[in-house]
Amino acid sequence: MDTRFDQVYTHPENEIFRVVFYPDRIYHARYLTATRSSRYRYYVAEVRNSADGTAIKGDVFLGGTKLCPMLRLEYSGIRLVEQAREFGRRLGPRTKAWVRITGDDPEKTAEATVTLHWDPVIAAYTAEIWGTLEAPEGTPHDHRVLPLMGRDAPITRVPALSPLLGEISEVAMAFREDGVLYPTGQRLGNPQWDNAYLRSHQEPRTQEPSSPQNTVEDKNYLLDFQRGFFIPDASQIKPVNYRNAMTDEGNPDRRNDNIVQMRWLFQRELGSDLVFFHEVTVPPGAVEGTHRHIGSEEVYYVVSGTGLAYMSDGDDPTTAGYPLVERQVFGIGPVKCRELPVRPGSVIYTKSGGVHGIRNPGDQPLKFVAFLYHTT
Repeated sequence: MDTRFDQVYTHPENEIFRVVFYPDRIYHARYLTATRSSRYRYYVAEVRNSADGTAIKGDVFLGGTKLCPMLRLEYSGIRLVEQAREFGRRLGPRTKAWVRITGDDPEKTAEATVTLHWDPVIAAYTAEIWGTLEAPEGTPHDHRVLPLMGRDAPITRVPALSPLLGEISEVAMAFREDGVLYPTGQRLGNPQWDNAYLRSHQEPRTQEPSSPQNTVEDKNYLLDFQRGFFIPDASQIKPVNYRNAMTDEGNPDRRNDNIVQMRWLFQRELGSDLVFFHEVTVPPGAVEGTHRHIGSEEVYYVVSGTGLAYMSDGDDPTTAGYPLVERQVFGIGPVKCRELPVRPGSVIYTKSGGVHGIRNPGDQPLKFVAFLYHTT
């Protein structure tokens, strides 16, 4: 293992950047399943997470010798708890994970269903998928770890996934109840899923405004192990067109030619609770409807053009001096809002419960970038 990074990231001159340099393996390698025995060591290569799920890829060593590649899954279960509670149930000691691995060659994929076990040490459901459970000849497994190995065990081997464990580029995951009611053992006929709820992503498959062809249903969480992304010219990415975005029937801003463009730059590539980063173009005379965020937060940063933004009265007390107007808020009705002039460099930050929207009354396109994430 290369330790050069470990030796420099704590230097005083780098202290301010410690949050950037935090190495995944220092935390995770202490709490993985086989570390009940000092004979096992993990090399954690990389970690990715999305909402409640985490994927850790690396290698397992036994007695100082590399045993095999491994993939560890961790799932806190917060969203699945809410799904089960709607049916008067609670989660038991096990859940299931549907897993799809993509290798370095995107044509090479494999999928399987894996049993996750509650681990009180990290307060999450976990499973470790090893390339092999066979110990090298003459080096038996430790008696404290051996009982944790096997089919549907905390340490398991999944034949369909094994060939790709050493070359993982993406992991897609969805989680469901175990299928057995806890603690009675009764079989469930309708186990609930946490498959990112209604999560989808947008692709410019057609330029027809608001076409359903542009919405791709994913129904899983994607953990992308690519380490960086470079877009030489974002303007070359085709936008998706939306007619009357965030406007209800009866809204005076709603009309057939009210079309805004969204150039989707990053969506499922983002980790954690991040949802998207995109560029929005509001043509002259067009409007992105005023709407309320519930359970999400969004940042607008204006990069070109001028226009008028709207925030609900009181969302930001410093806007009290701006004109007070009534706006039709999507799905809610009329709300008193502050009308705010925006230009390049203007920022609108809306937290959960806040209201915002934007209009372009000018003769030049108004462009801003938007960054949205779920609150926890």
